[in-house]
Amino acid sequence: MFNTNPFTNSLTALPLINNGRSRAINMENPTGEKGKGGTADGILGPARKGSAAIRGFKSGETKLLADIDGPGVINHIWMTVPDKSDHDFFVLCDVVLRIYWDDEETPSVECPIGDFFCNGFGTGCSINSLPVAVNPDKGFNMYFPMPFRQKAKITVENQHGADVRAFFYQIDYCLYDSLPEETAYFHAQWRRERLTTKTEDYTILDGVQGRGHYVGTYMAITTLERYWWGEGEVKFFLDGDDPYPTICGTGLEDYFGGAWGFVEDQRRETPAREILYQTPFLGFPFYADREKNHSWRFEGSCPPMRGLYRWHIMDPVRFTENLKVTVQQIGICHKGLFERQDDIATVAYWYQSEPHGAFPVLPPKEYRWPR
Repeated sequence: MFNTNPFTNSLTALPLINNGRSRAINMENPTGEKGKGGTADGILGPARKGSAAIRGFKSGETKLLADIDGPGVINHIWMTVPDKSDHDFFVLCDVVLRIYWDDEETPSVECPIGDFFCNGFGTGCSINSLPVAVNPDKGFNMYFPMPFRQKAKITVENQHGADVRAFFYQIDYCLYDSLPEETAYFHAQWRRERLTTKTEDYTILDGVQGRGHYVGTYMAITTLERYWWGEGEVKFFLDGDDPYPTICGTGLEDYFGGAWGFVEDQRRETPAREILYQTPFLGFPFYADREKNHSWRFEGSCPPMRGLYRWHIMDPVRFTENLKVTVQQIGICHKGLFERQDDIATVAYWYQSEPHGAFPVLPPKEYRWPR
């Protein structure tokens, strides 16, 4: 008898056969129907690369990428989009990804496409982690499993000021007869404060009701003050914690798995040179500033911008009633610790039972653009 558990996709379980039925949706098979891939006629003849991408994705238009009847599990999402148009650059800020489970009216995932794949600031950078991989040039890959019982719907909205000339995507999934009773649903939420409030913690996630576990954070921080920015502690308020959390970290660079300001020798380096790194669960993959501009996009005029990720895959933060996640805005200089204000955007990733609480209203595209 075949294994009926759809979540046995580890290396050790690869030899096990289960009852899943593999499917994929892209422009060569928009419905994922069995035996219907690559049927469109192309320049080279019948069924010869006839429809590889959405062409002419118009400004203001919402495209339905997938409408899948379950039960099933999305195992992999790949997307790519040109990062500039005739209008302006910030396509990755302006295209919004939304995912809905089981005919829900509000999305369980709502993010600018760049931030969802750990590419904030409207620019692309490579990511080499376990659940998220971004490969040259802006090949966005997501491997968080996304189960659904009745239906999965995925849309993208072009809020850009011009048409997107080509949008490529593929959604790889498996259909099953049933899912385990304890299966939770994947969620992701984007937030930003262009200027944080001094002495008040920045909110990464709030309003989560139900049972589940927190699995990751992406942070795009633009530092607006001098000196070291990363002394703020990440707090997890679990199941009614008030006013203090159950879990409180020791600093931002610690939360993202680094140490000592990401600097090899703080005593000798003036100014300090932060070292970029990427690992399966933790990373500091992006840095740009006025002097050491790692991105041609900003032409040497930007305040310091940093992108970091942390995946709670080996250490999920579990909750049974509710969850709130925050981070302090604290820095340090020669005079000691001080409260500071910066520009922070984040994506929170978590699983929970449905229904989910209301998300904050996604602000207009201009608010999402980098400084």
